[in-house]
Amino acid sequence: MAKSLQFYLDFIEETEKEIKPLFAEIDRVALQNQWRVLEAFRSLQIDESCFAASTGYGYNDRGREKLDQLYARVFGAEAGIVRPQFVSGTHAIACALYGSLRPGGRLLSLTGRPYETLQKVLGLNDRDTGMLAELNITYEEADFTTAINETALDNLLAEKADVVLLQRSRGYSLRRALRTSDIAALVQAVKKRQPEAVIFVDNCYGEFVETEEPCHAGADLIAGSLIKNPGGGIATGGGYIVGREDLVEKAAWRLTAPGLGSDIGAMGTVKRLYFQGLFVAPHQVAQSLKGMVLAAALFSNAGYAVDPLPFDLRGDTVQAVTLGSADELMLFCRAVQAASPVESFVLPQPAPMPGYEDEIIMAAGTFIQGASSELTADAPLRPPYHVFLQGGLTYEHLKIALAEVLFSLREGRGTPK
Repeated sequence: MAKSLQFYLDFIEETEKEIKPLFAEIDRVALQNQWRVLEAFRSLQIDESCFAASTGYGYNDRGREKLDQLYARVFGAEAGIVRPQFVSGTHAIACALYGSLRPGGRLLSLTGRPYETLQKVLGLNDRDTGMLAELNITYEEADFTTAINETALDNLLAEKADVVLLQRSRGYSLRRALRTSDIAALVQAVKKRQPEAVIFVDNCYGEFVETEEPCHAGADLIAGSLIKNPGGGIATGGGYIVGREDLVEKAAWRLTAPGLGSDIGAMGTVKRLYFQGLFVAPHQVAQSLKGMVLAAALFSNAGYAVDPLPFDLRGDTVQAVTLGSADELMLFCRAVQAASPVESFVLPQPAPMPGYEDEIIMAAGTFIQGASSELTADAPLRPPYHVFLQGGLTYEHLKIALAEVLFSLREGRGTPK
């Protein structure tokens, strides 16, 4: 190993001493989550027959039914649907919203403007397309991620809101990720004013970060992607929706067809991967969280603005670093790619991506294409050039990768002031 890289590894070991107390809490959360997942496996009597492939319509797929029940039990919900036919987290979220909203209804976001791909789904950037135009939906938004403004909430809920949307993670912004306690407070505040409102949580990047999930805090419906936290770096695709039984079934009607819903859907050979991925997810998320805490400490010590700070309470597995220039942004992402086990020789370039307004640069040298349960870094190419780091299968890989990123930034531009 080159001496210069060894220097940064030594530097990381010094930085680790500052943050070691945080690791004990991450391990405690992982242990409790692992216990909850294990208990769900045992209570549902998961056996090898649950992993058998299904074809065609997928009728009478016992393993698929148990997988749905398993997700519901782990996430504190009445019912669930877990399918490879969900092509992304955004797809699962869209199905949940289409299932819960009716023509002429009202959608209210209490976590500000949704992230870019969901803006496209709703049609916020082009009112002639998207869900709002298709269903004639009234949409309003407010940002209560820092604190609940009771007067503003009274005004927003003076009129009926059919669905209240909460986005747990930050998207391409520096707003604080929601913790379960934040979700519980918002649920209580909304239900006090409108008990019938459906509270839907985009749970992407938040699974297993804490010992409870949004349904434990009173959310009616949540959704996410299996190539993020709950897939444990093993699931090869797909998504999930869990929550109130009637709402899950309405979302399933959007995925398949009315009257068919969750009763059909061939699973191919992916079921074992889905079961196994969920089982290892608490540990994998803990590995990622340790890496994100380390990244926050390292880049903060190196002079960069970071969010969250190393000792902040976290609601997701995302770490933002403000780099200040397009050149450093590209250096950062290319260093992450170069430190990846897959396609380390590829040089990421900014490019248009479906669902985004700006060009995106993305480092994703992953075993599963685009899996942000694995170590990835991406950002829109716009000032002030925040990069968003997430995932990581092992803490050891994260240490090495972060060392190489630091080395690249120092060599590429010099030491930040």
